[in-house]
Amino acid sequence: MFRRRPLLLATVTSVGCAAAQGMAAACVPALGARALGAPGRGALLLTVAAAAALAATALHARLGRSVPPGRVLGFGALVQAGAWAVAGTGGPAATVVAFAVAGAAEGPQLTALFAVRHAETPPRLRGRVFTTGAGLKITGFAVGAAVAGAVASRSLPAALLLAATVCAASALPYAARRSRPSVTGTPGSRRTARRR
Repeated sequence: MFRRRPLLLATVTSVGCAAAQGMAAACVPALGARALGAPGRGALLLTVAAAAALAATALHARLGRSVPPGRVLGFGALVQAGAWAVAGTGGPAATVVAFAVAGAAEGPQLTALFAVRHAETPPRLRGRVFTTGAGLKITGFAVGAAVAGAVASRSLPAALLLAATVCAASALPYAARRSRPSVTGTPGSRRTARRR
């Protein structure tokens, strides 16, 4: 997982997003009270996210095969970051929409993560890699929930903005990878590019 760069990037991004999802989950009762009138109704927000994830995954399976999995992972993290920021600062309707958008980003992102793991892992190690990756995500979720629980008791928007920050940070490895200049061509052209 650490030697193969695509697999490492996918793991970092997925664990970061899982931590942010744990933060958002810890805020669900307070969001239910604020947006839907009762803490118990916060579970409806999770239902909205799950339904959106299922629909987006089905659509991605039909239309998104030409999109590289790494791009789906990075873009999904950024979309979730925006959704958690809106949930922290918006009104009731914006909160519901934010959970739908976050779910729609999370579904294809999970599919892309599986695609990267399958492509980058030798068959004899796939069981270990998938199990270890799942364990890391669960740990990230739990740590995120614990941190957000302490923060949300003082400020609900701050906890969700923290979730947004963690999600955005988890997309940085892909942004840095895309921004690297690629030098191609003959050795002479590479030397010219270096002189420039």
